[in-house]
Amino acid sequence: MRRVPWWVPALIILATVGQLAVAQWVPGIERFEGKAFGARLVAYPLLMLVAPALWWLVARRRGRVERPPHGAFTLVMLPFLVDVTGNSLDLYDAVVWWDDLNHFANWLLLCAGLGLLLCGSVRPAWAVVVLVTGLGAALAIGWELGEWYTFIRHGTEAGTAYEDTLGDESLGTLGALVAGLLVARVHARP
Repeated sequence: MRRVPWWVPALIILATVGQLAVAQWVPGIERFEGKAFGARLVAYPLLMLVAPALWWLVARRRGRVERPPHGAFTLVMLPFLVDVTGNSLDLYDAVVWWDDLNHFANWLLLCAGLGLLLCGSVRPAWAVVVLVTGLGAALAIGWELGEWYTFIRHGTEAGTAYEDTLGDESLGTLGALVAGLLVARVHARP
């Protein structure tokens, strides 16, 4: 895999936090109302930093001085930027299929990054696919539980919630499966 410079994931975090700050603190932008941007302003940067922090802790514990996998970190962070940018551009309300595309593509990106971080020594290739797909399915369920708590429980999306949740979980799991296949192929290369 080609080396990604350190500033790429840093730029993704800055772009994400910048958009979240605008959504939270610039008054009068209706498309941001009721979308929990205050919570996202705290949660997204923390979630984006989990993979680098855990990598650093594990590398430090093992006494390794290897170069951080900035490419994998970038893949893990990109879904947060895509989500926030989709909201900033009002794509979730303006483009009917945007939410579905996001659940597939963002889980593909997230799980590809996680797979690159976690599956370097996992063999055989089918085990990589199963591990990445299972992790993606579990994360999709967790994400939908978070959406239920944030949006559905408080009544803003109660009418279409069940069908949307099942579709989102399915698309997220499918994205994770594709990520698993890609990661297995990357790790199978000599």
